[in-house]
Amino acid sequence: MTETFRLTMAQLNPTVGDLAGNAALARKAWAEGKAAGSDLVALPEMFLVGYQTQDLVRRPAFIADAMTHLLALADDCADGPLLMIGAPVLDAGRLLNAYFLLGGGKIVTRFDKHFLPNFNVFDEVRLFNRGAITGPFSTSGPRIGSPICEDAWYPDVAEAMVESGAELLLVPNGSPYFRGKMPIRMNEMVSRVVENQVPLVYLNMLGGQDDQMFDGRSFVLNPGGHLAVQLPFMEEAIAHVDFEQTDAGWRALEGEKAALPEETERDYHVMVGALQDYMRKTGFKKVLLGLSGGIDSAIVATIAADALGPENVRCVMLPSEYTSQGSLDDAAACAKALGCDYDLVPIKATRDAVTQTLAGLFEGRDADLTEENIQSRIRGLLLMAQSNKFGEMLLTTGNKSEVAVGYATIYGDMAGGYNPIKDMYKTRVFDTCRWRNANHRPWMKAPAGQVIPEAIINKPPSAELRPDQKDADSLPPYDVLDGILELLVDREASVADCVAAGYDREVVKRVEHLIYISEYKRFQSAPGPRLSDRAFWLDRRYPIVNRWRDPS
Repeated sequence: MTETFRLTMAQLNPTVGDLAGNAALARKAWAEGKAAGSDLVALPEMFLVGYQTQDLVRRPAFIADAMTHLLALADDCADGPLLMIGAPVLDAGRLLNAYFLLGGGKIVTRFDKHFLPNFNVFDEVRLFNRGAITGPFSTSGPRIGSPICEDAWYPDVAEAMVESGAELLLVPNGSPYFRGKMPIRMNEMVSRVVENQVPLVYLNMLGGQDDQMFDGRSFVLNPGGHLAVQLPFMEEAIAHVDFEQTDAGWRALEGEKAALPEETERDYHVMVGALQDYMRKTGFKKVLLGLSGGIDSAIVATIAADALGPENVRCVMLPSEYTSQGSLDDAAACAKALGCDYDLVPIKATRDAVTQTLAGLFEGRDADLTEENIQSRIRGLLLMAQSNKFGEMLLTTGNKSEVAVGYATIYGDMAGGYNPIKDMYKTRVFDTCRWRNANHRPWMKAPAGQVIPEAIINKPPSAELRPDQKDADSLPPYDVLDGILELLVDREASVADCVAAGYDREVVKRVEHLIYISEYKRFQSAPGPRLSDRAFWLDRRYPIVNRWRDPS
């Protein structure tokens, strides 16, 4: 046994279903580890097939194809360091979430996930069978145990592995981002280290998958919970970590410790990265969006320009007679500051034609929400027509506050393929616009400086679907609305809890009602990046038909 051991951590970005592409990434990481003299190269949970696969993993042909690629990978990586990679496996008819050790051209051993997460965005209990706890494997250095992701959140698996002789814990993860996740992860892993007094390697996946963003942020802990290595947030990284044998056992040598950005930057980076990966992994190159002169479409245009480059973003203003000159000026100024193409497509002629077509049916009835929604749906129609004609994916621009209470028109401004701000409340949109105007990072592809005009940030929000319309005519002020929504949606609080927090009961009951009656809209809405642990879709699954209301 040697007194030193080098481990290569590959924090990389797989694509669900791209078995050949993911295997190629693994080969590249293995080659870098070999060149660096590593003894072991490790990739995250389910890396070979991507994560989360959802029901795709239930297809026998998919599992068989994954195994074919796994065996080919083992053969290609025979002459050099050991390789560890996650993939599904069928064992005696039982589907398992497994972590394979490859060496000498074959599968040496595997670990099977024991604790299956069944909360928030996870439903692995429905997909996988629970695996048995496996003892550690021997290397030229430490004996290594590998609790897979959720297994490391409970004391049992790590403790059993250490009691069986593990001198190092390597934890492969597919842990998606939500606001506040980093300290939770770190605290749990510190607990495992303190309990077992062996080093722990936390290796997390990177990349966007539908609504989820795997943010990397892998790390290495020494006994006592001391941080030895910290990989960057939202960046691919391959790190070679050295361990040495001491009188007290194996210890990681100090290495890179990347700084963690503050919360607003983290959320913004996730929105940019999620859109970037969604486009790349689905094959789209360009986007368009309706740029209204309001704050929501302005921040979406900025996110898109930062993710894809301004040359791949087209902004379209679709004015009606209710569109103010200020909105026209602000939209044009925003597109110019970002460097995006900008088109003007008035909707008056189309609206007049629809009004005339419906005149006989609507005769004798006063104008109401119907006429407002017609404008929104005309815009959706014209934007989707351009999407089809030019092959550009349409982005929708509704924030979480609007999505929550249904302040959006289905088949109108909700039309589109992706919504970058779906999980961001309106008050956070304001803060994010101010942050982006004041900050620029190397990963942003749009220009630095004030790209969102101050006039957009400062003016009262309005849909401009009728004369002098303001959002406040239909909704509580956004600071009040968002406070109530964070309680009712994010915390599952009761109406009584909201009243105890200082909110008017009548307002709370109205908001509660709007949340429930808007479920059908959210059911049909575009996906968007998950920023909280109560995002609309997999985090929060409510029935569309529901007559219950909180009696408190």
